[in-house]
Amino acid sequence: MTTHAAVEEALADPRVQKDKKHWTAFNAGEIPPDWPLISWIIAENMLTSDGAEHTRLRKLVSRAFTPRRLERLREAIAVLADGLLDDLEAEAAAAEGGVVDFKATVAQRLPMTVISDLFGLDQEIRPKLHGQVNMFFDQSIAPDQAMATFMEMWALLTDLVATKRAEPGDDLTTDLIAARDEGDRLSEDELVWSLVLIISAGYETTMNLIANAVRALLGHRDQLDLVLAGEVGWDRVLEEVLRWDGASGFVPMRYTTEEFALAGVTVPAGEPLLLGYGSAGRDPERHGDTAHLFDITREDTGHLSFSHGRHYCLGASLARMEVLELLPRLFARFPGLDLAVADQDLEPLPSFIVGGVQALPVRLS
Repeated sequence: MTTHAAVEEALADPRVQKDKKHWTAFNAGEIPPDWPLISWIIAENMLTSDGAEHTRLRKLVSRAFTPRRLERLREAIAVLADGLLDDLEAEAAAAEGGVVDFKATVAQRLPMTVISDLFGLDQEIRPKLHGQVNMFFDQSIAPDQAMATFMEMWALLTDLVATKRAEPGDDLTTDLIAARDEGDRLSEDELVWSLVLIISAGYETTMNLIANAVRALLGHRDQLDLVLAGEVGWDRVLEEVLRWDGASGFVPMRYTTEEFALAGVTVPAGEPLLLGYGSAGRDPERHGDTAHLFDITREDTGHLSFSHGRHYCLGASLARMEVLELLPRLFARFPGLDLAVADQDLEPLPSFIVGGVQALPVRLS
């Protein structure tokens, strides 16, 4: 699915489900265990469940992932953002030609620190976990390496659950362990699968969203000038970035439960669907002849970057908060910030699941 209408239709249709039990080829044993996307298929969490089971898991997880808890993070995120900008300035001062990688210094470290603090991760395991998550989204690595990395991440998060069960803390992992609904609670595997989903999404997508936002503004100085002049708000900037170059590319997988016409095409039962969130954002049928242009004055910035319907992203508010606390501080402090290389020379990520660049070299002035 590549158009806005097709993706939205698939997301809303009850005949399209997330549980792999609906995939004919998978259940017939035709998908080998070393298939590169196998870890995305075998997951047992909110992202891969339907109906009552999805409602149950989402309800339990959302009891810990409350708006009140997230709002308590705002001040800490602001302090963290200021500290990372201090680091950016120091690294630029020490670097040859004043060139520093904004993605590595700021865009990566902000969500990594926020999510790590939120889940109570010890400092020494944070870089290791980030490396594992990074490879989880990398479609260029060999299947056996991808599975080995996933198993390492599983072991690390299993140890985290065991530690928090023995020594509870003021963190989301402890809250997930304690979360109950009329006596129901998450099983051990459901706990770890929930951590895999929330942590990996919280790291990778927000990191690339931040970098994509900065890249978009630096590549469109006229748009940046409008924001700095106060003519357009930062929230409008963020929504246009999410539409035009959000971090979500294609998200595997959804499955048809019966044969029916989807976006005008008859699809058999048991077929896997790959939904193109990125292409939907630039669909001219939804956004007109200027769909391919970055325009923060656009009236309709509607997008599907956080999905739609029953699987709408639980972390959307946190991602928005991180971006909107960082961007105004970044450009207030470094209004002359600019790319250190031509935009077309930036190396894209080896992934079709997330969209972004490997590095974002910049000069502060």
